[in-house]
Amino acid sequence: MKKILNIKKKIKPFNKSIFVEGDKSLSIRWVLISSLSKKKSIAYNLLKSEDVMSSINCIKTLGSKVKFVQNKCEIIGSGFHIKKKGQIFLNAGNSGTLGRVILGLLINSKKKIKLIGDKSLSKRDFSRVIKPLKKFGAKFNVKKNLPLIMKGLENPKPIKYFETRGSAQCKTSIMFAALKSKGTTEIKAKKSRNHTELLFKYLKIPIEIKKRKNFDVIKLKGVKKINSLNYRVPGDISSCAFFIVLTILSDNSQLIIKNVNVNPSRTGVIKILKKMGAIINFKNRKIYKGEKIADIFVKSSKKLKSIDCPKKWNSSAIDEFLIIFLVAAKAKGISYFKNLDELNQKESPRLIWASKILNLIGVENIMTSNSLKIYGNPNLLLKKKILIKNFLKDHRVFMMSTIAALTFGGNWKIKDADSIKTSFPKFLKILRELNR
Repeated sequence: MKKILNIKKKIKPFNKSIFVEGDKSLSIRWVLISSLSKKKSIAYNLLKSEDVMSSINCIKTLGSKVKFVQNKCEIIGSGFHIKKKGQIFLNAGNSGTLGRVILGLLINSKKKIKLIGDKSLSKRDFSRVIKPLKKFGAKFNVKKNLPLIMKGLENPKPIKYFETRGSAQCKTSIMFAALKSKGTTEIKAKKSRNHTELLFKYLKIPIEIKKRKNFDVIKLKGVKKINSLNYRVPGDISSCAFFIVLTILSDNSQLIIKNVNVNPSRTGVIKILKKMGAIINFKNRKIYKGEKIADIFVKSSKKLKSIDCPKKWNSSAIDEFLIIFLVAAKAKGISYFKNLDELNQKESPRLIWASKILNLIGVENIMTSNSLKIYGNPNLLLKKKILIKNFLKDHRVFMMSTIAALTFGGNWKIKDADSIKTSFPKFLKILRELNR
């Protein structure tokens, strides 16, 4: 793959149907859950991105057996106890989900575990999982960043914990640790994606969830073993979001994206875009092992309006705000997005990068440490040269820039095209299919 992408023309009108790759959050969770079962688990349409492969490499280090046969992945896990001798070295690569969640899975390891990651992950905040895992009894050599060394304990004690960030990674890490404790762990968790809860329910793990207005109260009992998990991974709505916005901002185009995970904890992007005037519908709805699945239909939208985005939608759209900001750039009026400090805790400081790109394309905006105000321009059309570089190889910054180039015009040079390997290796291939 070329490391520099050059785009000189807007995309042509299209009317197509596509599939996107398997959901990254579900793919990583399937890998980690399967590592806990000594029986064979099988997944179809598992996302073969660098983040998921890092997950597979980690569980192989811990003793799991993994086999790929065409579009099928088979895992025979090592069970609840780690038999590997000596200190364990794990590399989470670029994946915050893997890095944070696997620490909970390893809570009962009496061996020292050294966790490392790439340059971007090493700058991210791990205190959100270190703090609760210490309550279980784990010990750490650092307070916040990678690399870190963790030592668990044979019999972790159940805890009560108040998760205030709305971090599904933190919540899931605690839930994995709770599986290996004796007793009942109680988590009061700010609303966030609930894939782990749904998978645990499907596996008949003893979990109780009480929904409140702003929080969920989760009670989870420790277990000694879990069943295998056979799974067909649905499409990733975070990946779909780029093609949804591409369609909205393109001329005379429409698109159907098939078999997508439309879990309500992930569809904030749809709510926001529809509020802004986008034409988006779900078709062929169904439930698959607890997850809501549907085909997404979207059309070009000529009349886009600004939004004062309700902060209650933030957690269910946190990975899609970069692409939402492009719609705000073309909408009539002033859009306001707030309480988004979490965006600067991602692979790159995304709120800062959003403002940089908007400045490059000539869209007035005002950024604070946790908010962005965008002065939309419905007549936006670029004819200048734009260079995007030094964004810590953040896959979403690369994809945002690509969609902006294909819909706003101009002569773009976007570096680090291989960044998409972490989450969406087929992104450029699908774009080429749409532009035929």
